[in-house]
Amino acid sequence: MDPFQPFEVTVPGSSANLGSGFDSIGMAVNCFLHLRFSPAEKWTVSSENESLREILRNGDNLILEMMGEVFRSVDQPLPPFRMEVETGIPLMRGLGSSAAAIVGGLVAANHLLGNPFSSQELFRLAVHREGHPDNVGPSLFGGVVVASWDGEEAHAVQAPLPPFTVVAAIPEVPLATSRSRKALPGRLGFGEAVLGSSRANLLTAALFAGDWDAFRVGLRDRFHQPYRSPLVPGLDRVLQGAVRHGALGAALSGAGPTMVVFTFDPDPVRQFVAEVFREERVPVQVLTLYPQAEGAAVRLTEERGS
Repeated sequence: MDPFQPFEVTVPGSSANLGSGFDSIGMAVNCFLHLRFSPAEKWTVSSENESLREILRNGDNLILEMMGEVFRSVDQPLPPFRMEVETGIPLMRGLGSSAAAIVGGLVAANHLLGNPFSSQELFRLAVHREGHPDNVGPSLFGGVVVASWDGEEAHAVQAPLPPFTVVAAIPEVPLATSRSRKALPGRLGFGEAVLGSSRANLLTAALFAGDWDAFRVGLRDRFHQPYRSPLVPGLDRVLQGAVRHGALGAALSGAGPTMVVFTFDPDPVRQFVAEVFREERVPVQVLTLYPQAEGAAVRLTEERGS
């Protein structure tokens, strides 16, 4: 492959599940993974983020893995390059850091190859690797994505971008996704499943209609949050009390431990969640985020020969 023009890939983080939309509804948010590529004689990866440097030193690099898979699928060698990695997505906190890395690797590889894969093909590749269309879909497409995956076929539809603000409470407690998954039941009773499904249906309709009263009800999950709440300090209090402080509702973001509160007036919500965690005696980072319309994007960063 000839030397390529340097470029940057920007990928938004995501909040998955949105309450009752378990493994099927996710929203891109305005925290980002940035990957900068330039030609080099050998592969080098660098980052100013100490946590990222530790991950890269340990060889756990989803970005390079995905790029390698794409190039192998078309029987081409992955060219050497220098990759600089920066991220504003909290790592392993339920805001889609792994999904963004997978999408970033796919989009970068596709760009280097001349974009032979469509966005739908990249989506299917990402879902097969990550397993959750509600994380990779928003990072790839942007906005709110309603998706389904049966282990073979993946489908996604974008909903209108909601106008609310997202207050994210990120407790400084570890919660492995594997542990969060093990807390889920093997099956639900018929009545509970019907109620959970109806809430997810209402949530989807509310997002398309912009009906925020229905959205408030649709957030009331029956699939995963009741089972994960013992693992996440403050979750029940945030879920139950956010509406009294002017919020539309709240949800566990992905597998946690981050909680997201949806509101048109973020200041009292920020104060509420900060007080919850003070009383829980758990350090917390509180961010004000917004739904992100644009998904993964490529930008050339330098003209050839400059």
